[in-house]
Amino acid sequence: MQIYFVAPTSYGAGLTSVCMGLVRVLERGGLRVGFCKLVAQDDAKKGEPESSTTLIKNVFGIDSPIPIPFGTAQKMLAEGRGDEVLEEGVRLFHQAAKDKDVVVVEGIVPTRKISFAARINAEMANSLGAEIILVASPEELSVEELADRIEIHSRTVGNDMLGLVLNKVEDESLPSALANKLSKAGKPLNVLGSVPLNPDLQAPRTYDVARMLDAQVINEGKSKQRRVKQIVLCARALVNTVELMQPHALLVIPGDREDIIVAACLAASNGVPLAGLLLCVGYEPDPRILALCRNAIDSGLPVMLVNTSSYETATNINRMNPEIPVDDLDRAEQVTDFVAANLNAEWLLERCGAPRKPRLSPSAFRYFIVQRAKEANKRIVLPEGSEPRTVEAAVECHVKGIARCVLLARPEEVQAVAEAKGFELPEGLEVIDPETIRAQYVAPMVELRKHRGLNEPMALAQLEDNVVLGTMMLAEGHVDGLVSGALNTTANTIRPALQLIKTAPGYNLVSSVFFMLLPDQVLVYGDCAVNPAPTAPQLAEIALQSAESAQAFGIEPRVAMLSYSTGSSGAGSDVQKVLEATKIAQQLNPDLLLDGPLQYDAAAIESVGRQKAPDSKVAGRATVYVFPDLNTGNTTYKAVQRSTNSVSVGPMLQGLRKPVNDLSRGALVKDIVYTIALTAIQASTITAEES
Repeated sequence: MQIYFVAPTSYGAGLTSVCMGLVRVLERGGLRVGFCKLVAQDDAKKGEPESSTTLIKNVFGIDSPIPIPFGTAQKMLAEGRGDEVLEEGVRLFHQAAKDKDVVVVEGIVPTRKISFAARINAEMANSLGAEIILVASPEELSVEELADRIEIHSRTVGNDMLGLVLNKVEDESLPSALANKLSKAGKPLNVLGSVPLNPDLQAPRTYDVARMLDAQVINEGKSKQRRVKQIVLCARALVNTVELMQPHALLVIPGDREDIIVAACLAASNGVPLAGLLLCVGYEPDPRILALCRNAIDSGLPVMLVNTSSYETATNINRMNPEIPVDDLDRAEQVTDFVAANLNAEWLLERCGAPRKPRLSPSAFRYFIVQRAKEANKRIVLPEGSEPRTVEAAVECHVKGIARCVLLARPEEVQAVAEAKGFELPEGLEVIDPETIRAQYVAPMVELRKHRGLNEPMALAQLEDNVVLGTMMLAEGHVDGLVSGALNTTANTIRPALQLIKTAPGYNLVSSVFFMLLPDQVLVYGDCAVNPAPTAPQLAEIALQSAESAQAFGIEPRVAMLSYSTGSSGAGSDVQKVLEATKIAQQLNPDLLLDGPLQYDAAAIESVGRQKAPDSKVAGRATVYVFPDLNTGNTTYKAVQRSTNSVSVGPMLQGLRKPVNDLSRGALVKDIVYTIALTAIQASTITAEES
C-alpha cells in the first residue's frame, strides 16, 4: 500500500486543498483511496465536525475516522505520552486504510500556538511508514527565503521526503528557480506540482461573510450563490461610487447613505449580480427606502447589517479565515479540480503501482467523459442559446475545449447575459442568429417530411422553433449533436428528433439512461425517462442500448433485468415480461453478461446475489440496471439520488441515428456541461461506427 503524508511548511499553504487535489488524481487513476487526518485543529468550533474529513466526505464520499482532538493530543504530549498519540494515530490510519490501495494522510499546520508541528508530522509519518509530500506557498518570500524554509523542513523529515507541491504560485519561473537553488546546495528537489494563484477560487460566499461577521440578515436573497470577489468601501459621493458597482462586489455602505443604497439596488435591478450590500454602523434603512428597492431584493440581492464602522468592517472581512467552508461544495469541487490539474498525476500514479481492483469512481468518470469529449472535438448546437445557464455552460465548454458549442440566439441577447453575469464571452465562441440561417433549412425539411404532406410555409413556421432548427442542422450534418431542455419540455426536445433524425439502424425505439455517480462506483439506469410501459421486445432493446452506452463510457456492462421477483420465485404478467425480455436480449447478444428477472438487492449486493441467484454471473455485481417500466425506473433513480446524496448525469438518449439529449429544466450549469460532453462522446462513437 502507498501512503502519502502531506505536511505544510507554513500556515496558509493550502494543505487541505492540496490533499483534495491529490485524492482526485488518485481516484481518477482507478485507485481505492482512503483519507485520514490524525490530529484535528479546529477544536474552537465547538459542535461542528472537523473540516478536512468533512470536506473529503462531502466531495468524494470517503468516510474517514474522527481525528484526535487537538486539545487531547497537546495534553498527552505535554505529559510525555507522545507514544500514545502515535499509537492512536496508527489505529486511525488502519481504520482509514481498510480495503484501500493508497491513503492520503493530512498533517497538522504550524501556527503561533503549534510551533512543534514539523516534528510531530515527521514522527507520525515515520510511525506509518509514509512518504512525505511537503506543501509550500511562496507568500512574500524571496527564492532564497523559501529555499531555506523548505530546507529546514526537509531536514526534519529526513529521507522520507518524496517531493514538494508549490501552492498559490504567481511567478511561473519559481519552481525551476527553487529547484536550481536547492540543487546547488546539494539538495535535489522533486517538484510534484506547481499550483498557480487563482483569486477567484478564494472568493467566499456572501453567506460566509455574514456568518463570520455575525451580521443581521435583512434579506438573505442569493447569499449562498453569490461570491465576494472584491470589497468596495462606499464612502465617496454617489457620482464617484456608481462605477464601482461591478459584478461580485460586496458594497460596504454606511446604513444612513440612502442615496448609495438606492443606486446599488437600481444596478442590481438592471442585472448587475452584486455580491450584496453590507450596511454599517448599525443604521437600518428606513422601510420606505427598502420599499423602493423591492425589485432588487426580490431578485435575490443579499442585504446585511453590522454595528461596526465601515473601515472596521472591511478590515474584519479581510481577516476572514481563507479555508473552504464544509458546506461550500461548489468551491470545494472547483479548488479540487484546479489543484489536481496542476499535479504530476502520471508520476504519482506510477508511484502507487497498479490497483488491486480497478474501479471507475464518480470523479474518475467525470474526468473520463471530459477527456473523451475533448478528444472528440465535436460541434454541439444549443437551441436555447440565450438562456443564462446554457450560455455559462457553453463558455466553460469552449474555454476547456470540451466541445465547439453553437448558441442559437441573437448575439446581442447572449452578450447581455454575459454582462449581467459578469463574465466576458471568449473569442471564437459561435453564436448564430436563427433569422440568418432559417431559410436554408426549409427545402431539406420539406424533403425529409414530404411523405407527411409538409410544404414550405409549414416548414418555415416549424423552423421558428429553435429546437426544430437545431435538429435540422444536425440532420444535415452541420453540427454533431444537440442539447436542449433547460427551457423546453422533454417532448419538445425528442419529437423533432424522432421526426427528422430517426432511430439508428437496428433499433426501433429511443430510450434513455442515467449515469448514477454513487460514492463507490458509477451505475447505469435505463430507462427512467422516455418509455412508460415497454413491451418485452422493447425492454430487450433498452437493455442492449444501455449495455452499449455503458461500454462506450468505460463501464463494463453486467446487465440486470429488474423485477419484483428473482428467477422463478414469483409469477405474474410483469415477471413474465421481464423473463421474455431477458431471453430476447440473450438471443440477440449471447456474449453479453445479462440476467433476469432479478430483484434490485439481488443485483446490487453480493451476499444477497449469492443467496438468491447463486449461478448468476450478474447477481451481486450488476453495473447496468434495466427497469421494467418508467414508473419504477423514475421513482428508483430519484430515491437513490436523494437518499444517497449522489449525482445523476442524464438522461442521455440512446437509439437515435445522431445524438440529441434532454436536460432537466432545473439543470445546473455543471449538469449542462456534462450533458454536452456526453453528447460529444456519443457523436464520436456514432462517427466511428459509420466509418
